[in-house]
Amino acid sequence: MTDQVQPEKNPRARGAVDIKMLELLVCPLTYGPLEFDAEREELVSARARLAYPVRDGIPIMLVSEARQLPDEE
Repeated sequence: MTDQVQPEKNPRARGAVDIKMLELLVCPLTYGPLEFDAEREELVSARARLAYPVRDGIPIMLVSEARQLPDEE
Protein backbone atom coordinates (compact mmCIF):
# COMPACT_ATOMS: atom_id res chain seq x y z
CA MET A 1 0.00 0.00 0.00
CA THR A 2 1.31 3.47 -0.86
CA ASP A 3 0.71 6.90 0.68
CA GLN A 4 -0.57 8.47 -2.53
CA VAL A 5 -3.35 11.03 -2.29
CA GLN A 6 -6.50 9.99 -4.08
CA PRO A 7 -7.32 12.50 -6.87
CA GLU A 8 -10.90 12.93 -5.63
CA LYS A 9 -9.59 13.80 -2.15
CA ASN A 10 -6.95 16.23 -3.37
CA PRO A 11 -8.44 19.78 -3.49
CA ARG A 12 -5.98 20.87 -6.18
CA ALA A 13 -7.27 18.14 -8.47
CA ARG A 14 -10.69 19.82 -8.42
CA GLY A 15 -9.25 23.32 -8.92
CA ALA A 16 -10.08 24.37 -5.36
CA VAL A 17 -8.39 27.43 -3.93
CA ASP A 18 -6.37 27.21 -0.73
CA ILE A 19 -8.05 29.87 1.42
CA LYS A 20 -5.07 30.09 3.81
CA MET A 21 -2.81 30.95 0.88
CA LEU A 22 -5.24 33.63 -0.32
CA GLU A 23 -5.03 35.35 3.05
CA LEU A 24 -1.32 35.94 2.42
CA LEU A 25 -1.69 37.46 -1.03
CA VAL A 26 -1.91 41.19 -1.73
CA CYS A 27 -2.54 43.18 -4.89
CA PRO A 28 0.76 43.44 -6.80
CA LEU A 29 -0.13 46.98 -7.90
CA THR A 30 -1.30 48.57 -4.63
CA TYR A 31 -0.09 46.02 -2.05
CA GLY A 32 -3.60 46.25 -0.62
CA PRO A 33 -5.90 43.42 0.49
CA LEU A 34 -7.76 41.13 -1.90
CA GLU A 35 -11.22 39.60 -1.62
CA PHE A 36 -11.98 36.22 -3.15
CA ASP A 37 -15.06 36.14 -5.40
CA ALA A 38 -15.86 32.42 -5.46
CA GLU A 39 -18.63 32.79 -8.04
CA ARG A 40 -16.32 34.39 -10.62
CA GLU A 41 -13.17 32.68 -9.33
CA GLU A 42 -11.30 35.97 -9.02
CA LEU A 43 -9.29 37.88 -6.45
CA VAL A 44 -10.63 41.42 -6.32
CA SER A 45 -8.60 44.49 -5.46
CA ALA A 46 -11.09 47.26 -4.69
CA ARG A 47 -8.34 49.88 -4.48
CA ALA A 48 -6.87 49.04 -7.91
CA ARG A 49 -10.31 48.26 -9.45
CA LEU A 50 -8.86 44.98 -10.78
CA ALA A 51 -9.92 41.34 -10.58
CA TYR A 52 -7.17 38.74 -10.85
CA PRO A 53 -8.26 35.37 -12.26
CA VAL A 54 -7.86 32.08 -10.41
CA ARG A 55 -7.27 29.23 -12.86
CA ASP A 56 -7.26 25.62 -11.70
CA GLY A 57 -6.85 26.83 -8.13
CA ILE A 58 -3.84 29.02 -8.97
CA PRO A 59 -4.11 32.82 -8.60
CA ILE A 60 -2.73 34.64 -11.64
CA MET A 61 -1.26 37.73 -9.99
CA LEU A 62 -0.26 39.62 -13.13
CA VAL A 63 -1.69 43.08 -13.75
CA SER A 64 -1.67 42.30 -17.48
CA GLU A 65 -4.00 39.30 -16.84
CA ALA A 66 -6.37 41.17 -14.51
CA ARG A 67 -9.84 42.30 -15.51
CA GLN A 68 -10.62 46.00 -15.08
CA LEU A 69 -13.66 46.41 -12.82
CA PRO A 70 -16.41 48.80 -13.86
CA ASP A 71 -17.23 51.65 -11.48
CA GLU A 72 -20.46 50.04 -10.22
CA GLU A 73 -18.79 46.78 -8.98
